[in-house]
Amino acid sequence: MGPSRNSYSKTDPDATFMRMKEDHMRNGQLKPAYNVQIAVNSEYITGIETFSDRTDLGTLVPFLKELKRQHKGKYAEVTADAGYESEENYLFLEKNGQSSFIKPMNYEISKTRKYKKDIGKMENMEYDPEKDSYRCQNRKMLTVQYQRKQKTATGYLRTVTVYQCHECKGCPFKEKCIKGNNCKTPMEKREKRLYVSKVMKQKREENVKRIISEYGNQLRMNRSIQAEGSFANVKEDMNFRRYL
Repeated sequence: MGPSRNSYSKTDPDATFMRMKEDHMRNGQLKPAYNVQIAVNSEYITGIETFSDRTDLGTLVPFLKELKRQHKGKYAEVTADAGYESEENYLFLEKNGQSSFIKPMNYEISKTRKYKKDIGKMENMEYDPEKDSYRCQNRKMLTVQYQRKQKTATGYLRTVTVYQCHECKGCPFKEKCIKGNNCKTPMEKREKRLYVSKVMKQKREENVKRIISEYGNQLRMNRSIQAEGSFANVKEDMNFRRYL
């Protein structure tokens, strides 16, 4: 049982209880399983690995390290879907001399009208790089209050900058700007805050420029066809659905 897991199988100590995509009983039952990752290049599967991690987020770095060990080299470009996006993964790829073509977690929803009109979103506020501050819909400033450290599930430590507005009293946009119904503080006393990882923001912006380019679009299209297609071949065509 790994130190980061609180559920495991007695019959297989390395397996973790996960929710299966195939739920024959239709009751959401958890079953001991592994997270299988594959690497595909030019329609060939060049690597396969199993992980006890339920999510894809923490599998990218160890998988790439294993691929490098096996192939005695590395790929110049890494294309992945939104499940692999994190500050830690961006920095690893950059340090490793690899270009990231990772679909951001908010990529699809950020293109919707509802998202673009959400005045409480950092992306929809005016940012002043000289003053390092944001300006809200009511033209009030959100300034830096402090920084705090956050440790992720993989142990990565990231820095989050907290911005806050002290002029929210009587704001006509307050209820649309400040969200969170579980907060015990009355709305009239609440002030708008933003929690921003500057490193993540910068790396995501750099990554988005790459994926929306003509070359980036081609890579992402190929990934969806080849990587997902490889899983389909194994599961549907070859009928491999359960391994003992």
